[in-house]
Amino acid sequence: MVKVGGGEGIQYGPLCEDLAALRAEGHALVLVHGGSAETNRVATLLGSPPRFVTSPSGYVSRYTDRAALEAFLMVYCGKINKQLVERLQALGVNALGLSGLDGRLLVGRRKETVRSVEGGKVKVLRGDHTGTLSAVNTELLELLLRGGYLPVLTPPALSEQGVAINVDGDRIAAAVAAALRAEHLLLLTGAPGLLAAFPDPTSLIPHLDAAQVLSGLNAAEGRMKKKVLGAAEAVAGGVKRVVLASANVPNPIRSALAGQGTVID
Repeated sequence: MVKVGGGEGIQYGPLCEDLAALRAEGHALVLVHGGSAETNRVATLLGSPPRFVTSPSGYVSRYTDRAALEAFLMVYCGKINKQLVERLQALGVNALGLSGLDGRLLVGRRKETVRSVEGGKVKVLRGDHTGTLSAVNTELLELLLRGGYLPVLTPPALSEQGVAINVDGDRIAAAVAAALRAEHLLLLTGAPGLLAAFPDPTSLIPHLDAAQVLSGLNAAEGRMKKKVLGAAEAVAGGVKRVVLASANVPNPIRSALAGQGTVID
């Protein structure tokens, strides 16, 4: 199970080449991807620049009103998903792109309100299209895997009321990995792993014990907090090994499998 982020500077070429090589060796693979940097650019061009909120517990997330959701759908489900499918097909991989909406692949609960800390005060925001994942359609994924496809998955999920909701991609990857009983979950990003003194790459934390993975939140900055949280949910769900590693190295999947990053087991 592989999740690749969508931050500025993420390179998809080496990732797709690695996926193709591993698929040729007979490995069953599922890819989840992000698309935050391109979504920010497109949303700004459309006149709805991105807005981010910080929860009282310190997690940063995108405020997704309907206008933001439409830009999100354009980029995640359209441009990036299909570009990844195109790259993989060119490498001989029968990739199939799906959002969480398709076939009720990912179902969750929409949040009634979102709390945001602004100017030292907690504000309650309404009209947000975000939520938490509650179910994964494993039957559909297993059908695709048995058929020789490589599923390329992206948010959003579908709410229980049939509305698209933005669910964090790292937590989607954790839930899918647990549902499929995956041995490994690789969370690939622009950083070499969890850093004790961000952004110093020499401060890489090479290992976290699975029983104490949430201790990594003390070192995590920004989006890395969600990755640590996703890692904790994955190991709690039965995934044997999670690796936080760089997407921008040669053979990023093999590198992560070899322990180049922060290994959680």
